[in-house]
Amino acid sequence: MSITVPSTTPATPSPLTPSPLTPSPLTPGRQALDSALFQLDQAADQLGLDDGLRTMLATPRRSLTVAVPVRREDGRMDVVQGFRVQHNITRGPAKGGIRFHPSTDLHEVTALAMWMTWKCALVGIPYGGAKGGVAVDPASLTPRELERVTRRYVNEILPIIGPEKDIPAPDVGTDEQTMAWIMDTYSVNAGYSVPGVVTGKPMTLGGSLGRAGATSRGVQISALRALPGSPEGRTVAVQGFGKVGAPAARYLADAGCRVVAVSDVTGAVVNLSGLDVDDLRAWVEETGGVYGYRHADALSHADLLELDVDILVPAALEGVITEENAPRIRARLIVEGANGPTTPGADRILADAGTTVVPDILANAGGVIVSYLEWVQNTQAYSWSAGEVEVKLRDLMEQSYDAVAALSAERGITLRQAAHVIGVGRVAEAHRLRGLYP
Repeated sequence: MSITVPSTTPATPSPLTPSPLTPSPLTPGRQALDSALFQLDQAADQLGLDDGLRTMLATPRRSLTVAVPVRREDGRMDVVQGFRVQHNITRGPAKGGIRFHPSTDLHEVTALAMWMTWKCALVGIPYGGAKGGVAVDPASLTPRELERVTRRYVNEILPIIGPEKDIPAPDVGTDEQTMAWIMDTYSVNAGYSVPGVVTGKPMTLGGSLGRAGATSRGVQISALRALPGSPEGRTVAVQGFGKVGAPAARYLADAGCRVVAVSDVTGAVVNLSGLDVDDLRAWVEETGGVYGYRHADALSHADLLELDVDILVPAALEGVITEENAPRIRARLIVEGANGPTTPGADRILADAGTTVVPDILANAGGVIVSYLEWVQNTQAYSWSAGEVEVKLRDLMEQSYDAVAALSAERGITLRQAAHVIGVGRVAEAHRLRGLYP
């Protein structure tokens, strides 16, 4: 059975069921959803799920599209689209980030919500998957305009979020300040402070120690778990030197790896002797990007992905490793800091080449793990130390990686396929145990 999800997103220019293994003219969001459905199909085949359960797992529980009016500083009124998708809430309240990006659409948000469902189940935390987004470039907004967009968007999705229903978090284009505005908007409507409505908040509003670098720490833990032998001197390229990629580079360097290349929206730089990650981060803070960094040579974005390195960390947006460039990828280990950076067609090519890929739903799960720990602290009105959070994060990441690696070896399947078998299997089992009402 080939799984499809009905959609009316205007950006879709062609049929809903193209093969994810062949080039497609569809939007990036639709391609991401095709990839997510293809991965679900593979897991369902491994698990022997019937057609009805497959369709239930493929179909979002709720999909909300809202109009978000924006009052600009010059008095103009713009209207942008916002989305919130709750893919599955069988194992607990929905959980997932909110991204502000101009290419965000309902297909992309649906794919990201689906991946979050499997991710939460894989690492054993009691959440379902959700995702939200606003189709806007935050860099084009003044701080006051950004606050207005955030608060109006939250007001539109207010009926379906809450600490026991759906807990947002930061994602691309959002941060601690965005989460503070979301918490305040929700709390004003509730009439009292509700810190547990979001995670990734500032510490003074109930945030957790260790949350800011949690996704990156998970990337490092996964990379070291997958890497045969010592990390000392192993070369690393990071695609996306942002809030996931930059700390991941720092953590891998701390472990003894040699970070030789990084990229962001401004460009890419390489120094085969090794980059000074802290100095480069200071350069980015000063100039706004890696372009022109004085202690490295310029490199194209495409060439960075194809460098001969031990570890490649794609940590930007989805769909960057494709059938077209996969044959030229020379990294021995790919650790996915971003969601959906590798297409199914590329996955097949990389597997045939013997390249190990630690999938997104495992490698970048550190963020949702510590988000869960933050939510637990909020509900208990109690805080843990940074050390306690670190231990809990490491334990869950290592246990999850070992379970995926064991199943991969047992069945002769890739780490991605094994991760989805575990995640999808746990959600399917929860459906069976709960039954169907009425």
